[in-house]
Amino acid sequence: MSARERREALTGYAFVAPSALGVGLFVLLPMLLAFGLSFTSVNSFGQIDFVGWDNYRRMFADPQFAHSMRVTALYVGVFMPGVYFTALGMALLVNGDLPARAFFRTAFFAPYSVSLVVVALVWRYLLSDRIGAVGTVLRSMGVTPPSFLGDPDVALWTVTGISIWFLVGFYMIILLGGLQDIPRELYEAARLDGAGPWRTLVDIVLPMLRPTTFFVLILATIAGLAGLQAFDLVYVMTQGGPDRSTSIGIYFIYEQAFRFDQFGYASAVATWYAFALIVLTGAAFRLTGGGRFGHDDR
Repeated sequence: MSARERREALTGYAFVAPSALGVGLFVLLPMLLAFGLSFTSVNSFGQIDFVGWDNYRRMFADPQFAHSMRVTALYVGVFMPGVYFTALGMALLVNGDLPARAFFRTAFFAPYSVSLVVVALVWRYLLSDRIGAVGTVLRSMGVTPPSFLGDPDVALWTVTGISIWFLVGFYMIILLGGLQDIPRELYEAARLDGAGPWRTLVDIVLPMLRPTTFFVLILATIAGLAGLQAFDLVYVMTQGGPDRSTSIGIYFIYEQAFRFDQFGYASAVATWYAFALIVLTGAAFRLTGGGRFGHDDR
């Protein structure tokens, strides 16, 4: 290696070092500590006892854990396609010749800039059974509103809808960037060939958007499974209820650790969660070729 190549390598490492240090200290180290803690039992006084694989055996025999996994699967199954298709539609809209396009881009992204706790408090008030604005409007139209946060059959879908509303602007910006990377010449060629909007979308936009789509779907899946935004909504709006219908996996972990003082058991569930996310993400990269879905788009 020449002196110039060594300098370039050192420069690259210097740029990467702060991020690598942050990931090591705030991601990898806590994960390793949680993995070690998952083999212990910790009481309220800080006494630590080694229990081996007991926490993992308990986890797979725990019906509440199984229930939280089902709730998480339902949440992700609706959240991921819902946020993707809504964000794609919004991105296509603001990428076209829309009047006041800059205003709509800002308006669509605006909810994501608000504190999620504030969002949860506002929506909890709006959806309140007796005084909520949403129920009042529906009753004035002759429609009997459901108990959005009090009905076990409705509460999870309410939280899911608010999650989509909150995050869709963020994913819209990512997809908009992908749309703007598509060469304009392809649109001109499609127009000259007589292709309509639908054929242009299917034959040009979606194929060229594959890597961006893959990135968005991976982010949405991780966000859904990890409950990064849903936790705040569940904690503020439903506390996992009613009848544990909104007890997603991340809230279950919180309950075990900070409500029931089962830090070892919570660490075991968190470790299993992290392992599942890594495996699913790796499988997605393997199966799709990092978003190319079996095609070489170079």
